[in-house]
Amino acid sequence: MAAGEELTLSGHIQHHLTNAKMCTVDGSVAFNKACSEAGFWTWHIDTLAWSIGLGILFLWIFRSVANKATVGVPGKLQCFVEMVVELVATNVRDTFHGKSKLIAPLALTIFVWVFLMNLMDLVPVDFLPAFAGWVGATFFGMDSHDVYMKIVPTTDINMTAALAIGVFILMIGYSIRIKGVMGFVKELTLHPFSSKNVVLQIILIPANLLLETIALVAKPFSLALRLFGNLYAGEMIFILIGAVGLMQLPLHFVWAVFHILVIVLQAFVFMMLTIVYLSMASSDNH
Repeated sequence: MAAGEELTLSGHIQHHLTNAKMCTVDGSVAFNKACSEAGFWTWHIDTLAWSIGLGILFLWIFRSVANKATVGVPGKLQCFVEMVVELVATNVRDTFHGKSKLIAPLALTIFVWVFLMNLMDLVPVDFLPAFAGWVGATFFGMDSHDVYMKIVPTTDINMTAALAIGVFILMIGYSIRIKGVMGFVKELTLHPFSSKNVVLQIILIPANLLLETIALVAKPFSLALRLFGNLYAGEMIFILIGAVGLMQLPLHFVWAVFHILVIVLQAFVFMMLTIVYLSMASSDNH
């Protein structure tokens, strides 16, 4: 948006939904609008910064609690952490039927990290973007309208897709580890349709491969799009509420109270689906 141009409602929404970008154009580092022609290799630096920062915060809090844990009367933070750990451990025991020391720490990391990223949705939508615009204008001589800042990493499809791809790689790894390469190939080609007749079994391979591949690839797609869609829609409503003036305060409070359920639920669903998918990948029923 050019300097002095009136900020319309659509421009306001677009500004809040635009990531801060960094890329390389003609051998030099460029930012934001200059990255429109950069293609795939464009870094969303706000998503990276907030997600990494929240991940470090999660590790620091849990490590501090672990180092200061007492067997007597625990503090409030220790009680909260113990409740979260017990919740995750119980769901892993009830859902994951294989044997792996990785699943419980992975599930805990996913639940808390996604929850913290979702929780950023409760920060007033204009506060940090306006602060980033002020910093850009004051210290770097930029037009504040050309400074972007999205503080909710899970409203960026690149972040949710990265999480889902990580789970997908683990699914493939566990399948090959438990079943072997040939067992994994047979699972893709000899199910769900099977026959004792070898010729008919060979004929059914293309149909089985198509169906099993779709089912396999649909899992990370569902993980990424479900989390992104729910948080993006919630952020959009916060932005629309923020555009109504002083009346936004009571409306913001009402929507924030409801949205707390969405924030927790989406983190829990992502964790549970990860456990379920890895449990399915670790089973050797055929």
